[in-house]
Amino acid sequence: MNTNTRPSQHTAPLTRYRERKKQLANLPKPKLRGWQHAIMAPAAIAVGIVQICLADGAGQKVACAIFMACAVILFGHSALYHLGNWSPRVHRVLRRMDHSNIFLLIAGTYTPLTIGLMSPAHARLCLTIVWAGAILGILISHFWPSAPRWVYVPLYIALGWVAVWFFPEMVRNGSTATIWLILLGGIAYTIGAMAYAFRWPNPCPRYWGFHEFFHLGTVIGYTLHTIAVFFVIL
Repeated sequence: MNTNTRPSQHTAPLTRYRERKKQLANLPKPKLRGWQHAIMAPAAIAVGIVQICLADGAGQKVACAIFMACAVILFGHSALYHLGNWSPRVHRVLRRMDHSNIFLLIAGTYTPLTIGLMSPAHARLCLTIVWAGAILGILISHFWPSAPRWVYVPLYIALGWVAVWFFPEMVRNGSTATIWLILLGGIAYTIGAMAYAFRWPNPCPRYWGFHEFFHLGTVIGYTLHTIAVFFVIL
């Protein structure tokens, strides 16, 4: 009887993935890790204050305040987490919060855009779906911190593209520039998430790795969506 324990063709890719994951985890942190978000945190405060002042009516002002708060929390906490040298215990706590904040920013971004581009009924429906999904993602991040990336990265992407179901109404109510900004921002976020999920490209691990591409995707996506919010509130 053949007792060969050589990995099958089906298990070999998984084994290679785990080995590569372990190798990347043992690499020193890139020197530019966290600096993109460190720059964006104060910028998000300044832009958010301007949006709140320009927004028309209490509802829009509150929506812009929520967007600002979520962006500042994500960028500020990410900078703190990635730039610091933390003990293993603190690192685990900060990592859970870092993953949770991505869901927070997705829902926060939807808030002013849906209120400005959808009917009240559809805005409530969209925000209920997105915020419920964000809460689910936050719970997964806190209670299943070791979840593989194929669990929460697809959830990031799915939440980000909930707007597709409401797209015809958004097109009717928004300008062409607004719609393109929303679409391109979503694409930037998605590309960044894919770089994070596949840990690729990783061109210069000493300074700029796959995680920096992920952060760049969030910076570009946030910037484009912020401009879209300006188009909506003005």
